[in-house]
Amino acid sequence: MSATRLLQPAFTLEDLKELRVSVVPRTTVISAASRDSSTFECVVDVGVQKKIADEAEIDGLLDLVEELADHIRLKRLPDAPDAAWASISHEPVVSSEALEQHRTFTSVLSVTYRVRR
Repeated sequence: MSATRLLQPAFTLEDLKELRVSVVPRTTVISAASRDSSTFECVVDVGVQKKIADEAEIDGLLDLVEELADHIRLKRLPDAPDAAWASISHEPVVSSEALEQHRTFTSVLSVTYRVRR
């Protein structure tokens, strides 16, 4: 499995026959840390998507998302060592809409990193 950085992930149902892991920058909030420095909080979404044949696949895919969260948690980014991991939220855990309408598993981890400069 490999993740792909995208600015606008859009896949066809045909594309989702294979597992897709997308990394998408979502927001940056800049706030004052002191008179001469700022804190940047950057949120990155990690989306996991796959067209499923039956609901038995969901538990394995949820395990994968949990493994991703465990891998990300408390780690620094190799290309941005000043960015400290701050938090992860998991929403949706499973998109009921995507599952119902397209038989597609969709789960999103929103990861927040903090940088002071």
